[in-house]
Amino acid sequence: MIEEQLNKLKAKIVGYAYHVESMLNKSIRGLVEKNSELLDEVIRHDEKSANKQEMNIDKNCVVIIAQYSPLAINLRTILMIMKMNNDLERMADHCVNICRSALDLTDEPNQMSILVSIQSISEQVNKMLKDSINSFIENDINLAKDVCSRDKIIDESKNNLMSELIGIMHNDKSLINISLQYIDITRNLERIADLTTNIAEDVVFAIDGVVIKHHKKEIQNEITIERESENINKQ
Repeated sequence: MIEEQLNKLKAKIVGYAYHVESMLNKSIRGLVEKNSELLDEVIRHDEKSANKQEMNIDKNCVVIIAQYSPLAINLRTILMIMKMNNDLERMADHCVNICRSALDLTDEPNQMSILVSIQSISEQVNKMLKDSINSFIENDINLAKDVCSRDKIIDESKNNLMSELIGIMHNDKSLINISLQYIDITRNLERIADLTTNIAEDVVFAIDGVVIKHHKKEIQNEITIERESENINKQ
């Protein structure tokens, strides 16, 4: 039965998402703790596992389509999982990029204010990833839209941190290399947030068959109105 195969496929993509989440957590922990062994683990072991899972899930999607010729929501779900699979693989690559930059920083003095900002951004990105996967598991379209609305917050945080790092480079030329590595880490976190937003958009498509990729502003306004209404009701 196709329902049984879809359930197995969903379990695999959720497991893959948890693996990528673990890679993200390890990469930031390795950065903060200057733990080169942990960073190497992500690069040498976790990425290989991520690639194997990506190939296996992609193969399963093709097999189900060939065997069952699914229609409507079943087809949309499979197509969404294929896109999620690709997005998660790219997230894993960005985690590896973070680890490589972190390895270059292991012998450098910590810039504590920068690390605090990076940790804050990574926590927000991690929450977006968790919620996008939960929206998929629970078919929660409102949670998916909420994830989409948070992408703008990550962009603003990234821009603020980039401005701070550029200022540091202007003021102290000896910190240029360190600042460039932090800039690269920040950019990779922002890319992961973008890919997480893609997953949330795909959840909306799978449930409603509506493409929202080019309507983020409308979603942001919708979420803002809902939150304002909740606050008014609480008063």
